[in-house]
Amino acid sequence: MNPSQANLAISLDLPGYLLGGAMLLMVMVFHGVLLLQIAKRYEVKTFLYLAEKKYSAVALCFYISVFLLFLTHIAEILIWGIALYAFKLLPALGQSILFSGSTYTAMGFMEDILPDGWKMLAVIIAFSGMFSFAWTASVMISMTKNFRQAYTKLHMRKLNISSDIIDRFE
Repeated sequence: MNPSQANLAISLDLPGYLLGGAMLLMVMVFHGVLLLQIAKRYEVKTFLYLAEKKYSAVALCFYISVFLLFLTHIAEILIWGIALYAFKLLPALGQSILFSGSTYTAMGFMEDILPDGWKMLAVIIAFSGMFSFAWTASVMISMTKNFRQAYTKLHMRKLNISSDIIDRFE
């Protein structure tokens, strides 16, 4: 590649698009696999707990699942930060992780410190965060059905409503 082609590639942020696209694919697959595992386990466990009338266990399962979803996002920030550091785009691992977190959450509390040719990477990291948060929110909304059912049945029991009525509640 001659110098003018290299300057064109850098001015178009081609390195950022290439690394960003590959990392985006990897992070979204990682997110999807973990999200589906958490959701699947939640659905099965809460279905069984509801059948066994263990309503408090459903709530505990819900909160543990939400915490695991949170940890999934933290892991993705770490993945982005490690990638930035591994490609020597930022000088320190801590700075790379902090920049990734700022960008992934779209908080933007850090200025863009990426070198020329890599600026678009910040936008791609932000997109990965937005997509991941939206996907997580949709899973959490579906998880609330069993949680609300258990919560309502538990309170119906506390109000001494007959078991026949509680069992009919869906």
